[in-house]
Amino acid sequence: MRRFISFRDFDWVLLAFVLLICAVGVFEIYSATRQTKFVGFETKQIYWIIAGLIIMFLTSLVNYQVLLENVHWFYGASILSLFAVALVGKRVLGARRWIALPGGQHFQPSEWIKLVLILALAKYFSDLVGRDVTVRDIVKSFLIAGVPMALVLKQPDLGTALTYVPVLVCALFLGGLQFKHAIAILLLGTAMIYPIWRWGLKPYQKARLTSFSEPEADPKGSGYQIQQSLIAVGSGGLIGKGALKGTQTQGAFIPIPYTDFIMAAFAEEHGFVGCLLVLLLYFIVLMRLIQNAQTAPDRAGTLIIMGVVAVLVFHILVNVGMVVGFMPVTGIPLPLMSYGGSSVLFTFLALGIVNNIRMRRFVN
Repeated sequence: MRRFISFRDFDWVLLAFVLLICAVGVFEIYSATRQTKFVGFETKQIYWIIAGLIIMFLTSLVNYQVLLENVHWFYGASILSLFAVALVGKRVLGARRWIALPGGQHFQPSEWIKLVLILALAKYFSDLVGRDVTVRDIVKSFLIAGVPMALVLKQPDLGTALTYVPVLVCALFLGGLQFKHAIAILLLGTAMIYPIWRWGLKPYQKARLTSFSEPEADPKGSGYQIQQSLIAVGSGGLIGKGALKGTQTQGAFIPIPYTDFIMAAFAEEHGFVGCLLVLLLYFIVLMRLIQNAQTAPDRAGTLIIMGVVAVLVFHILVNVGMVVGFMPVTGIPLPLMSYGGSSVLFTFLALGIVNNIRMRRFVN
């Protein structure tokens, strides 16, 4: 007997923890911007969250199989949007990553392509079920991810381009990659490090990738961001200085504390205990996602949800690692906490597709 989908099957527990993280982010954005020209950004973030919730609920009603069947159109539109960025995109600080929209808003296509890649690779590897993954299949998957990655690198946006890598790795691993092929890819990747470093990266990108290990070597230049972040995190101690009382944050020493370095601002004001609680919230969200992947009705559903998990884990690890000096500064935001419409809407859209899959577990 067929049972129609119902919001009774929606993952309300997941949504509750997601909104808790959003609430923490909104308050920290308020704290980090209240004495700057960016005051009021917390209100804009609330609007983005509300828009994200609407998109999430609408997306959960559209059968994800329909999305998979039409993913080639989404992929083509994504590639065209990246070409549009190159032609008419707005240039900010030497990078052309955004398309200007009416009302002073900006659209960043590279954020949305992460979700399109998740769907495209899930569709590709789910269609291979029943046979071993060949070298030809691996090359095709690399091309699917490589074309948008190359276009994003040209903007240049190394941070966002790197977020496509975990989607590809997750799809290959869950899609049935053989051990010998994994070793070959690892060796090839190792061999490509030098030519990429020598000819593929711009000088400022090299500086970012090296300064995190010795930020004191150039404290007023490439090491400034890491230095100020470490001072903020360290001064927070166990329980922090208190809300709205962070000297590094309120004194505008932390660079862009409402986006890339929001965790540094939060650590200064709420300390180790506060950061631990936030990371616990992220852990619960990720575990709920993995649980939904395990109960997905088909292979494609599992691949989609795990692709979302891979992107979120990468964002969290890189952003938090960047704040404490373990990772280079790449401009990767902290999901749901950092200010930014494209990032917030992408995350809620992804959560909508996750619930889309969850709500169809018992539909036959």
